[in-house]
Amino acid sequence: MANITRYQTANGVRYRVRYRKPDGTQTDRRGFRRKIDAETWAAEHVTIAKAEGRYIDPTAGRTTVGTLWPAWIAAKKTRCKASYIDSLEREWDHRVEPKWGNREVASLTHGEIQEWVSLLTAGVRKAGAEDEWETPPVSATVVLRAEGILSALCRQAVRDRLIPATPCDGLELPKKRRKEHRYLTMAELVRLADAAGWRRTIVLTLGLTGIRWGELVGLRVGDVDLEHHRLWVRRNATEVKGEIVVDTPKSDKWRKVVYPALLDRELRALCGTRSDDVILFEARGGGWLRRKKGPNDESSWFYWARKRAGIKGEMTVHDLRHTAASLMIKSGANVKAVQRQLGHTSAAMTLDVYADLFDDDLDAVGEAMNALLLENVGKMWASDTGKAA
Repeated sequence: MANITRYQTANGVRYRVRYRKPDGTQTDRRGFRRKIDAETWAAEHVTIAKAEGRYIDPTAGRTTVGTLWPAWIAAKKTRCKASYIDSLEREWDHRVEPKWGNREVASLTHGEIQEWVSLLTAGVRKAGAEDEWETPPVSATVVLRAEGILSALCRQAVRDRLIPATPCDGLELPKKRRKEHRYLTMAELVRLADAAGWRRTIVLTLGLTGIRWGELVGLRVGDVDLEHHRLWVRRNATEVKGEIVVDTPKSDKWRKVVYPALLDRELRALCGTRSDDVILFEARGGGWLRRKKGPNDESSWFYWARKRAGIKGEMTVHDLRHTAASLMIKSGANVKAVQRQLGHTSAAMTLDVYADLFDDDLDAVGEAMNALLLENVGKMWASDTGKAA
């Protein structure tokens, strides 16, 4: 039960609410100008809240955001892949911790978090310099990841009964803009592979099977079924902080993918008489393949392969996966087959990601509807002619 007392300050009379917390310790809340305000607060935040089991200690919100981070990221590590954990840790170090790490969680407001999100999205220009940035804008992906970390920590604070509600609810967030896919024709893919030198088979495998770079790096000789033209995708080898981390594929499921006869000779030569546990695609000096530079960096092998092949515009290694999808669809493969080959979780996802590749299907639908309409119009015309006669 709460006890309300009055006391004198230099600015006049104030009221104090003295009460016991659920653990039996005594505390108080002071500074109310009117007794009715103190009574209302005591009823709502103490008496009723304790009865309904939703009481929150006002001092609990003094916990800083940074204090919540270690337990939260440790929990993430129990189920998330190393590459994703690395991206979370980078965003925490670069954008979240410097801004919010020392703030008490109860002091966060919706307005200031929205302002932070907006500034990350739009950037901050230098005073008097339209073309210079004090803080350059970042992509929607980066903004959403940074906000997602802060939002998750606030939700954790709510679950831990440190604050009654999260200030991150209802934020206006930027939308991801899907990058337009780049598709190569079969002739362009072969030219690119030929221009890639000793990486020719790597380029062809990526562009004809649709497996991810990390899945290709993780392949071993024993994963190649030369008789049935299949590759077993059982691993994903990703570079994290300079080290190769081997884990399950992105979907956490093994899958078999088919490769065309064009790759048969190259893969047979690559497997040779090597043992099954040897890495299939090794770096030039042995060991794991690594992507040391971005695909559009002038020191990247992929950049110069594109230049030599005469392929204009920017393109990433991941675009070879898109090329494989386009070649499969153009060859007449159904959506379920493409889904299984690419390792998507559902056919709906495949349709969503590659909706632009199914424009020809719309033409077929239009032609079928036209034929149906013409057939029915003809029947109606014949019926009307018969009645007139």
